Amino acid sequence: MAASSRAQVLRLYRALLRESQRFSGYNYRTYAIRRIRDAFRENKNVADSAKIEDLLNKAKANLEVIQRQVTIDQLYSTQKLVIESPGNT
Repeated sequence: MAASSRAQVLRLYRALLRESQRFSGYNYRTYAIRRIRDAFRENKNVADSAKIEDLLNKAKANLEVIQRQVTIDQLYSTQKLVIESPGNT
């Protein structure tokens, strides 16, 4: 993988994780982070540049979806779960 595409993938990975941290709900937040990590681990050995470009485009689309969902999530916030209380983290 070229250095520029590697840097682009890492930037996108960090952006996805950072955006997922903004979910107020514990379950949504942990699910999104787990799915992002699993997807990137599953595709870490892809060497075909066309396939990498396709995966990057899908990840960018998913980032936009996560950004929209976080905005909606913030509009309709709920109470924190017991697991999210300060003594349990």
